[in-house]
Amino acid sequence: MASLMENLIGVLNEECDAYEELLKASMKKTPAIVSDDLETLSNVTEEEQEIVGRISSIDHKRSEAWADIANVLNRDVKTLKLKDLIKIMENRPEEQKALSKIYDRLHSVTKEVSRVNKQNQELLESALEMVQYTMNVIQSSKAAPENANYNGMAENTGATLGSARSSFDAKQ
Repeated sequence: MASLMENLIGVLNEECDAYEELLKASMKKTPAIVSDDLETLSNVTEEEQEIVGRISSIDHKRSEAWADIANVLNRDVKTLKLKDLIKIMENRPEEQKALSKIYDRLHSVTKEVSRVNKQNQELLESALEMVQYTMNVIQSSKAAPENANYNGMAENTGATLGSARSSFDAKQ
């Protein structure tokens, strides 16, 4: 059991380190969004994708270690939580302390990653709204005004001066 716990603690620390890297990358994204620095935004996004790939690999290792521990404890792997394991380890205070510490660290960093990602999402949505507004202004400024042509029934024909079609196609 001791080696299983050491393995789990090691994997959880590795996962925490990867999430802290992800947090740093996500925090680099915020100023890039604000300053419209698309090159930096692209580079940071690539960096985030690499880290997420690594987290996925680490998560697989964690799942295997977790399944082994649940099996030894004769618990259901799907219902066993880290908090439960911390309580179970009361008779092993060193491992309990290590698990508790990594739990707090992991909880804190994932909460912060979530907060930063939500902030970045809101900034990106605002930037998209601004782009859409700008495109609408450009399209409406290029629309030709209607002339005052009337047909034989004294109705406005609604004809426009110049071209009514915009040269900018937003759907492409």
